Amino acid sequence: MSDINKEKFIFVSDREKEHDEARPSLTYWVDARRRLKKNKPAMGGLFGVIIIILFGLLGPLFTNVSYSDQENDHRNLAPRLALYEIEEGLFVHLSGDYNMFVVPEDGNLQVLEEIEEEEGLEGRVDVDKILSPAEVRKQREEEAATVVNVNMKLYDYEGETIELDYSFKLEREETGVDYDFAITYKGNTVIYPAKTVANKLYPFGTDSIGRDLLTRVMYGARISLLVAFVATLVNFLIGVVYGAIAGYKGGRTDNIMMRIVDIINSVPLVLYIILLMVLFGKGGLGTIILAIGTVYWVNMARLVRGQMLSLKEQEFVLAAKALGVRSRKIITRHLIPNAMGPIIVSMTMMIPSAIFTESFLSFIGLGVSAPMASWGTLANNALSGLLTYPYQLFFPAAAIAITMLAFNFLGDGLRDALDPRLRKG
Repeated sequence: MSDINKEKFIFVSDREKEHDEARPSLTYWVDARRRLKKNKPAMGGLFGVIIIILFGLLGPLFTNVSYSDQENDHRNLAPRLALYEIEEGLFVHLSGDYNMFVVPEDGNLQVLEEIEEEEGLEGRVDVDKILSPAEVRKQREEEAATVVNVNMKLYDYEGETIELDYSFKLEREETGVDYDFAITYKGNTVIYPAKTVANKLYPFGTDSIGRDLLTRVMYGARISLLVAFVATLVNFLIGVVYGAIAGYKGGRTDNIMMRIVDIINSVPLVLYIILLMVLFGKGGLGTIILAIGTVYWVNMARLVRGQMLSLKEQEFVLAAKALGVRSRKIITRHLIPNAMGPIIVSMTMMIPSAIFTESFLSFIGLGVSAPMASWGTLANNALSGLLTYPYQLFFPAAAIAITMLAFNFLGDGLRDALDPRLRKG
């Protein structure tokens, strides 16, 4: 054998040898937490879940209104307010319902209400004639060029009566008209908004009867979190135990229990809801919770059964049987803890599915009923004014999408972190 050329090697110095220590061993859960922290999408999902929980549980505590409080004078106010300056320092806003409001320059309607209480000012312009959005669209389609005048009055603003002549253009797009409204005050006509400001009193705007959308979205988060909690509890208490017993016992017991699961899983969830509504005479959140509690655990039971069939053949189970450990203790102390990784991942992935199911049922009218605020109910209520008030659909839809993405990202991260095959060293 030829001599080894030592010049081709780099030798470790004595000082480096002293500092070269073996990496301490990590337990399964410590290593899973370490890898989860390195997964940026998963940590983003975890952060989103925490924000949603705080938004739903603590958010309503900081608002002055409930999900059912109505303010008809403030109906259909958008999150962004276009302000027309009809006089220096005097700004007005024209809502989607063609109602006019005097708005402070910063857009804080609450300030205006305080002024009204102190000085007795009237903040809303009375309208002699109002055309509904549907009537406006109809005239836009039928007539090439039309101007509709609406006389309005603002009473007792700083001790004087202000009279506004308001008109809006109903012309086709090809005419080149790039504005919709013209407001005449003291002989001066304003056709372009001076500025657009955020609606500080209603950051998400209001619905068709003047309810605060931000508050209603917060209460919708509470309903979604309640459904998620019920789905998690049912999956763990029924699905895990049922699947563990079926997988551990095996044979005829397993066959009978799985056939029951197949029967339950063969009936669609919507049909369960309809049957429960017929049975109890009404729908609502209780019906949804009962339906989820009845059928939502079947997939978890199948998953746990598969894990049990694999784990019960391991040596530690045979050793426990040889020592005379009871079957109940083997399941609860040995089998289920060793299957917690897939169980946690499955529960995390089922939570957004349960939230979407509740939103879908509320959207089609089988969920919570008015005036309760579910995200699905809010989306359903916004459909009639989708073209005129798109923000009323945007916020509940965005809440559903963000919640589902957050839980899915977290579930994917947990799946990678809890997979022993991905563990390094």
